[in-house]
Amino acid sequence: MRRVAAIISCVFVLGACASSSKSGSPDVTRPATATTTSTVVTGPRSIGHVFVITIENEEYDATWGLKSRAFYLNHTLVPKGKLLTQYFGVAHASLGNYIAQISGQAPNPATQADCVTYTNFSSRGTGKYGQALGQGCVYPVAVKTVGDQLTAAHKTWRAYQDNMGASCRHPDIGQVDPTVSARLGDMYTTRHNPFVYFHSIIDSPTCAKNVVGYRLLATDLKSVATTPNLVYITPNLCHDGHDAPCIDGKPGGLISADGFLAVEVPKILASPAFKKDGLLVVTVDEASIANAAACCQSSPPGCGRTRSMRRRTTTTPCCAASRTCSGSRISASRARPGWLASARMSTTRRRRRSGAATCRARG
Repeated sequence: MRRVAAIISCVFVLGACASSSKSGSPDVTRPATATTTSTVVTGPRSIGHVFVITIENEEYDATWGLKSRAFYLNHTLVPKGKLLTQYFGVAHASLGNYIAQISGQAPNPATQADCVTYTNFSSRGTGKYGQALGQGCVYPVAVKTVGDQLTAAHKTWRAYQDNMGASCRHPDIGQVDPTVSARLGDMYTTRHNPFVYFHSIIDSPTCAKNVVGYRLLATDLKSVATTPNLVYITPNLCHDGHDAPCIDGKPGGLISADGFLAVEVPKILASPAFKKDGLLVVTVDEASIANAAACCQSSPPGCGRTRSMRRRTTTTPCCAASRTCSGSRISASRARPGWLASARMSTTRRRRRSGAATCRARG
C-alpha cells in the first residue's frame, strides 16, 4: 500500500515539474490539432507547497469548452498553463475518486455508491499492486494516505473543508451519513472529505489537527512557516458546483464553482508559500454519472445498479468488451510561480471527458 500511495503523491509533483512534457494544451479554445511551443524562463523547479482544489460533476466540454460558464477558470487560469486532456476519474459516484486521489485505492461497491452508510472496510487481503481487497468505507489502519506519508517524511498537510464546522467531522461507524444532501447553513458532505475514510487518520489526534474547517486557511496562508506542504481544499456542495441550484438559492453548478475559484484562488497565488515554491491543482472529481469513459478496460463496481439520490434515479453503466468505463475524463489546473516550463503541447479532443488544466502564474 505504501508504494501505491507514493505513486499518487508523485503525481502532484511530476505534474508541476513537467518541463519537457508533450501532452496537454494551454488553451482550450484552440483547434484539436493546435500545437504551441513555450520557452524556458529561469527560476526554481522544486515544489515545496501543493494546493489542491476539487470541483464537481461536469463533462469536459461543459467545463473547458467554448461555451463554458467557468469564465475565471478558462480565461484567467488556463491561459497561464496547460490543459491536461487525458486525465481520467476512476469511479462513479464521487467518493471512489476522492479516495483514489489521496491513497491510490480503487473503488469498491460501497465507495462507488458514496457510502451512504458509514461502515468499516471488510478486508480480504492485499492485491498485486498494493490494493486493499474487500468492501466497505473506512479503511483499516494499515491502509495509508498521502497524509500519512507526508507525516512520516516530516512534512505537513491539512485538509480544509468548507462548512465542516467541527474538525474531523464524520458519522459514527454504522451510522447513515446525515450529510448526503445539503441543508441550510450546512453544505458540508462527508463523501467529499476522503481523509475521514481512513482509520489511520480518524483514530489519531492527527485528524482534529489536520482535517479542519476552510476558514483556517486564511490564517495559515500568512507565512511560509504556517502553510502546510499539502493544502487540500474541498468547497461545500454549492461552491464546488455539485448542487444546482443550491439550497440557499444560489445558482450552483459551474457558475458558483467558478465564483468560488475567482475569489479564493487569488489569495493562494498571493501567499508567501505559493510564491516561494507552490503548485496549484484544480481538478474535477468525475463527469456526469452517465459518462463512464476510462483510460483502461474495466467495468465500474456496481455497474448496472440503479439508485435514487437527490430526487434522481440513475444507473451506473456497464461496459461491453470493446469499450472502457470509469469516472470519465476530469480536470486539473496547476499554477506555478516564477518560471514557465518548456513544452511542445498538443491536444486531442474526445467526447467523454471532463479535462485537466494546469496553470502557472508567471513571476
